[in-house]
Order: sequence, then C-alpha cells, then structure tokens
Amino acid sequence: MFRQKLDYIHHNPVQRGYVDEPSHWRYSSYRNYLELPSLLAVDLVDL
Repeated sequence: MFRQKLDYIHHNPVQRGYVDEPSHWRYSSYRNYLELPSLLAVDLVDL
C-alpha cells in the first residue's frame, strides 16, 4: 500500500502536466530512488 501512495505522489506532477517524466520534477524524492542527483536529502524506504 505504501508503494501505491509513493507512486501516486511521484507521478502527480506528470498527471498535472507540469513535467513529462517524474524524474524531471526537481522537488520530488523520485530521483533519489533512481540514485540520481537530487536537490532533496531523503531517507529511502525499502520497497
């Protein structure tokens, strides 16, 4: 269930038309889960 909520949050900027890909939203933890550089420091949760 947590994974569903995380996916919803990460894909929300795409559904709103702000970006084309979740990784393009600079204020998201999505990039952290892909192990890409990010503006945010987060504690990752094992999924």
